[in-house]
Amino acid sequence: MAKTRSKRYQKAASLLEEGKAYSLADAISTVKQFPAPQFNPTVTLSFRLGVDPRKSDQMVRGSVALPHGTGKDVRVIVFAQGAAAEEAKKAGATEVGYEDLIEKVKAGYTDFDAAIATPDAMAEVRKIARVLGPRGLMPNPKTGTVTDDTAKAVQAVMAGRVDYKLDKNGNIAAAIGKADFEAEKLQENAQAMLDSVARSKPASAKGNFIQSVTLTASMLPGVPLDSSSYTTTA
Repeated sequence: MAKTRSKRYQKAASLLEEGKAYSLADAISTVKQFPAPQFNPTVTLSFRLGVDPRKSDQMVRGSVALPHGTGKDVRVIVFAQGAAAEEAKKAGATEVGYEDLIEKVKAGYTDFDAAIATPDAMAEVRKIARVLGPRGLMPNPKTGTVTDDTAKAVQAVMAGRVDYKLDKNGNIAAAIGKADFEAEKLQENAQAMLDSVARSKPASAKGNFIQSVTLTASMLPGVPLDSSSYTTTA
């Protein structure tokens, strides 16, 4: 039995033009006209990419510093010892530790948004890859989350750096802000994400890399974007 959409969702959907692909500015304007739920919705960009996620040479992952942050209080944990651990604490990490923190995560602790590790801690952190990996939380040098400069990494994540990774269906989804952001700030964040994903095209990927992009606010319909305006760098 098909799920009945809420009146709010149906009203929002009525504002969309059937079959239209929106410019980024128009999509943001449309989302901001939607009747909002009783909370501040997260705005997300969802990509359908022309790659085969089963092939290791077509994996897509990266990170981008959003100019205006995500509007979310980011909880960061750091696997480190000694000076690197102290610097992470000073930078505002939610929790810092080494073997004790690894055991805590192994026992089910996942109440955080990002994980950072020093290179020498990675041998032990890899033992909890089955916990961190499926949640997109595994530290990785490519995203700047494996580093000795833990303070800089913590500050970057908390300031609005977003990590993204291709899922098993060939999609990427990433938050770019909140619905109450000014339209100009949302657009600048979205453009930063679009440019970053476009530049991440694997050398082995052929044809149209970014096949579709949708702008969505939580519990509201997605707005399809016109891909021709931003795939020129792909």
